[in-house]
Amino acid sequence: MKVMTQFSILTDEFIREAASSGAFARQAALAAGQPVVFIDSSGRYVEEYPGGTRFEIRLDPGQPRETHRKILRQLTSSAA
Repeated sequence: MKVMTQFSILTDEFIREAASSGAFARQAALAAGQPVVFIDSSGRYVEEYPGGTRFEIRLDPGQPRETHRKILRQLTSSAA
């Protein structure tokens, strides 16, 4: 019986391109006046507004859309 070798599409080039695309989409959304939500390098959910203000948030998917986001604290530039 022939065993398939493991195959991964997650090459270094793919990872770089995915990160670049995400950064581009983030900047485009902010430039269009829309806030963005992302996970930072510390694993926190961060909501960033076009003016640069950032909040650490918690998402509660069991709540209605208007109330599923809870602001935990505002992040300073040293905490972001």
